[in-house]
Amino acid sequence: MEQQLWITSLFNRVLAGPADSFLTAVKVPAADPVHPFADWFVCEVLVVAFMVLLFAYLRSKLSVDTPGKTQHTFELAYEFFKASTEEVVGHDGLKYIPFFGTIFLFILFMNLIGLMPFFESPTMYTMVPLGLAVCTFFFYHFTGLRANGLGYIKQFLGPFWWLAWLMLPIELISHFARPLSLTVRLYANMFAGEQVYLTFVMLTKLILPVVFIGLHLFVGFLQAYIFMLLAMVYVGGAVSHEH
Repeated sequence: MEQQLWITSLFNRVLAGPADSFLTAVKVPAADPVHPFADWFVCEVLVVAFMVLLFAYLRSKLSVDTPGKTQHTFELAYEFFKASTEEVVGHDGLKYIPFFGTIFLFILFMNLIGLMPFFESPTMYTMVPLGLAVCTFFFYHFTGLRANGLGYIKQFLGPFWWLAWLMLPIELISHFARPLSLTVRLYANMFAGEQVYLTFVMLTKLILPVVFIGLHLFVGFLQAYIFMLLAMVYVGGAVSHEH
């Protein structure tokens, strides 16, 4: 068995029993009952817990008269999400800001947790980007059906009825390729960035690690933004009435 992170070992030592019972109850037995938790899953759970605590704290500190630095930061983030949504999706897309903002911050925090000693970025494991991509896939189709009803199906048939036999398979292949594209893009970039960062941390001590920490931060922000932007593009196309 590969060496696990200290936090994963702690989870497996304390919570292996409940985890095995849950997996057995849902008919998905663990591959290793002694170590049911994986590094990527534990780090992902920590990110979720951090986000819940962060926004609970932020909610308790919200103030109109004396906003703090944290409130200012997230107000700027909201304005950024709003401007991006209006530009890509349109004014009707503002109701989807909670999804776009959540997926951006969730991916960002998962990308950056790998910079902390003794932790790893969950996004460098294929299961995590794949899960996010599948959620995005179902979300934009759901929004398309809700906005256009059964007329949403017309988007798959092309502009002319006599081209439907050709356009339908092309559109289906295109849409089913999107989760794969989202998965590979996020996974490949984060895996490569993590490996480069870890390699230079082991080889050097001061100057170069700082440079690659900055590079890792940039890649983490960039990949979170690209994923969110593509989700906006897909939602914008799904809810469009121009078809």
